[in-house]
Amino acid sequence: MSVSLTFLGHSGFLMSDGTTTVAVDPFLTGNPVATMKPEQVTCQAVVITHGHGDHIGDSVAIAKRTKATVYASWEFYEWAGPQGVTCEPMNIGGRLALPNGAGWIAFTQAFHSSSNEGRYFGMPMGAMIHLGGHTIYHTGDTGLFSDMKLLAEIYKPDVLCIPIGDRFTMGPELATIAVERFIQPKVTIPIHYNTFPIIEIDPSKFAPRGTQVVRLKPGETWRAA
Repeated sequence: MSVSLTFLGHSGFLMSDGTTTVAVDPFLTGNPVATMKPEQVTCQAVVITHGHGDHIGDSVAIAKRTKATVYASWEFYEWAGPQGVTCEPMNIGGRLALPNGAGWIAFTQAFHSSSNEGRYFGMPMGAMIHLGGHTIYHTGDTGLFSDMKLLAEIYKPDVLCIPIGDRFTMGPELATIAVERFIQPKVTIPIHYNTFPIIEIDPSKFAPRGTQVVRLKPGETWRAA
């Protein structure tokens, strides 16, 4: 079994086992580094970590066109459901099967905020996504917290997608602590940096030990056997 991760830019991914594709935080329209357009995305599931516009992104348009199921907060469901989006509302600690029996998703805590144009979208979340025999921990936007260690013990993620852009999330130093002391994944993919000047950093400063750091450019794909 295998899984591929195609980086959409910022914090977005297409994760696929070759049969089922999961779009995570598909922010494409208005994303200055994106190489893909929303109409090019084909998926069976969409995962939204929180309500900020750079994470909800094009999720509604993609879900309506592809008939994908959206896994997100109850508050997102209340907003998107009336727009014709099929949702599986969830909350922190919950776990549900992905379409086609491809795997599962579990939402975890994250320390951030979650609103859009004055509307509250529920608690911010991270996501554990089990697909293609691998468990991918997409932390969402978050600061450092010690229960990352407990989450790693429970879910045993081997692939980590973690923000390093500082200011609104962890920077390289705190993200390094998360990787080395708490999560200890085999592969780490940095996200949420250099999309906009306000989160511009030198990614070489993020060099945690004991993991393979994979820096993806938007449009690039990494595959795990």
